Amino acid sequence: MQSYINSYIIITMENKINKRQYAYKVIRTRIVDGTYAPGQRIIIDQIAKEVGSSHIPVREAIHQLESDQLIEYKPNVGAIVRGIDNELYMETLHVLALLEGHATSLSAPHITPVGIEKLEGINKEMKEMLDNYELDRLGELNREFHFFIYSFCPNKFLIKNIQETWGRLDIVRQAGFTFFPNRTPQSIEEHATLIKLFKEHADGLKIEEYAREHKLTTLEAFKKRS
Repeated sequence: MQSYINSYIIITMENKINKRQYAYKVIRTRIVDGTYAPGQRIIIDQIAKEVGSSHIPVREAIHQLESDQLIEYKPNVGAIVRGIDNELYMETLHVLALLEGHATSLSAPHITPVGIEKLEGINKEMKEMLDNYELDRLGELNREFHFFIYSFCPNKFLIKNIQETWGRLDIVRQAGFTFFPNRTPQSIEEHATLIKLFKEHADGLKIEEYAREHKLTTLEAFKKRS
């Protein structure tokens, strides 16, 4: 009897967690892709019906999104989508610089010669897209460059945190003010230097510092934008 009760409790908890995760994914995706605009109220009843759950998993998902700084509560209004202002964007970039620096350092010893060739190919394509001024594709390639590096990182929890942080920046990218044309040629050169460090099997601390500064330079470009 006790075994049956324990099994029931475990199954119930798993179902609750799954519904919370599903609600979280639904709401987060809509925030990131712009379906839910900054300032838009999140209707708990509506989400609960869509995901087939009670209010509790949805509320827990909203609390998690609040921790992610994607949602905020306003008196007499409820949960609304949070817009990312300049200060929050800069703070997020700074955190990302620290996370990506360490992830790049951890990835470096595991990058294969074939991996090096792929990174060189991505960077070459970035140069071609810059010459053609294909800005949307440039952003995609930049993400592909860095996340391919992280595919060699043994710390998967670290990568998950980086992915979530990039997700927050995606909201800003919907507003179209994260591309800095004057910064991009330098960024491509920095990618080439990073590849060179990988080839030379440079010291991990040196790679970490360089990767961190690469991201912080983007932060400085944002501060100086006109």
